[in-house]
Amino acid sequence: MSRILEKLRSSLEGAPVVRFGEYDYFVHPITDGIPPADPEVLGEVVDAFLQIGNFDCDKIMTAEAMGFPLAALLSVRTGKPYLFLRKKNYGLPGEVSVKQITGYSKGDLYLNFVSPGDRVVFVDDVISTGGTLRAVVEALRAIHATVVDILVVFDKMRDKSRLEGEIGLPIKALLRVDVVDGKVLVL
Repeated sequence: MSRILEKLRSSLEGAPVVRFGEYDYFVHPITDGIPPADPEVLGEVVDAFLQIGNFDCDKIMTAEAMGFPLAALLSVRTGKPYLFLRKKNYGLPGEVSVKQITGYSKGDLYLNFVSPGDRVVFVDDVISTGGTLRAVVEALRAIHATVVDILVVFDKMRDKSRLEGEIGLPIKALLRVDVVDGKVLVL
């Protein structure tokens, strides 16, 4: 796995940083789809998730939008179906609204096709404030689904252990990062 992390680390070198209000946001192919993604880095991220993740589940889930390639590739590799929490309200039977608050935006995500008793692995590109993850875990629990595992590429939280305590689940991240003086640092 060290080779995987080395490629991922090197992909962060020179990543642009933009500011949204008080929030420093780094731009990376895994988190934004720009600049163009190196397929080897994406493949290595999926390989790393397969090594550390518990895929004894019914479904692999992510939130719109940058977790889409991660969930889809994990689905192909594990044979488990994937689904996306979408920003669009489809009005389907059983649809659940999830109130999402991030470091730079807020809005609703819509959860469909998860049933009571489903075992779900949640994957995402980055965790910063934990707002999306907290809301997703609460929504899944409200419909009596079980979160089996949480996998993220980049941990940008100041205190991940606090959120883990709140949701009662570990969050497995490949790299812990921060933005300092306009540069992405791997911690």
